[in-house]
Amino acid sequence: MTSADFPPPSARPARIILILALAPAIGLGIGRFAYSLVLPDMRDSLGWSYSTAGFMNTVNAIGYLAGALGAASFVRRHGLFKTTWIGAIACVVSLALCALSANFFIFSFARLVSGFGAAIAFVGGGALAATIAQSRPAQSALLLSLFYTGPGTGLIVSGLVSPFILQYFGPGSWWIVWVALTLVSAVMAIPLLLNRFDTAANAAPEAAPHIRLKPMLPYLAGYFLFGAGYIAYMTFMIAYVRDAGGDAVAQSAFWCLIGVGAYASPWVWRKLMARGESGMTTAILIGVTAIGTGLALFGSSPTLLAGSAFVFGNAFFAVVTATTAFSRLNYPAVAWPRVIGIMTITFGLGQTLGPFVTGAVTDVMGLSYALNISTAALALGAVLCALQRPLAKSPPRQ
Repeated sequence: MTSADFPPPSARPARIILILALAPAIGLGIGRFAYSLVLPDMRDSLGWSYSTAGFMNTVNAIGYLAGALGAASFVRRHGLFKTTWIGAIACVVSLALCALSANFFIFSFARLVSGFGAAIAFVGGGALAATIAQSRPAQSALLLSLFYTGPGTGLIVSGLVSPFILQYFGPGSWWIVWVALTLVSAVMAIPLLLNRFDTAANAAPEAAPHIRLKPMLPYLAGYFLFGAGYIAYMTFMIAYVRDAGGDAVAQSAFWCLIGVGAYASPWVWRKLMARGESGMTTAILIGVTAIGTGLALFGSSPTLLAGSAFVFGNAFFAVVTATTAFSRLNYPAVAWPRVIGIMTITFGLGQTLGPFVTGAVTDVMGLSYALNISTAALALGAVLCALQRPLAKSPPRQ
């Protein structure tokens, strides 16, 4: 099937973007974040330290970084849509590998593959969603936000599955959870394979456009700290909830509330997204994410944890939307895959550092200190993004 054979996306943009959103649902919502749900049982069963547990997310982040670095080239070779579904399928394969073995190296490799697949799916899908949203200027912010509800879908699905499997089968059943998540993800990938589409703007430029980094350094620095800060919360919060006495219902509710917050995000923040040409939009959203993280520092009551999960989920996924909006409002369409790729690389660098460092600190000082580090990194990231000014929207140099 050639690009000319694809149905035009402008006729049904919301439906198509929601199908594209299945890629980050698989790659991020399940492939990356579901690890946190399985982690406590894996630590107990396999004797892992928090450093080892954090390292597994560091490996995932390294794969994500590698995928982000190669995404522009991958898009030029395969197109935006094919890049998206290839990334999603790679994540399904990685989930199957996680179920097969507790061997440190095999599991690490699976996490690496998952990160790589998630990155190329995110860059390809995000650029294609931005292109489709551009065809409806009045709805573009809302349409683009729909793509970023994908991770929330993955969070809710994994939150409804994982804690109850662990409770039913008991200690050591972590591998059964990975089997179940593999099957669920394979089903979610089917619409991506059956509903192929693309746009005339799909073809990436013959030569990759040059993007000057200096004008956007405050933004990149803030986004780096966002990547380092959020991942500590997402890696260790289920362990925090469990250690506070939370059973399967509490863990599931907490995780699903993060996903519900993500679903509410497009409607809560859509007016702010339309003004995303400076770094202030992203700064506000990172600041709210820091508030969500910080709420858990005040105690482990159900009310505080529920508020923390919802506020965090609502703002966290909106930050990623805001970076795409920033790219779309400051650069021409030909540069979007490259700019989104640069953002993803920056995010990936932060994610690579965050889990291992916070895991090491947690081993020495306890889980609450991981939340302290997370909140501080997010707060500083918000300040740096606030310094970013709009860029002149001019064609990139070739």
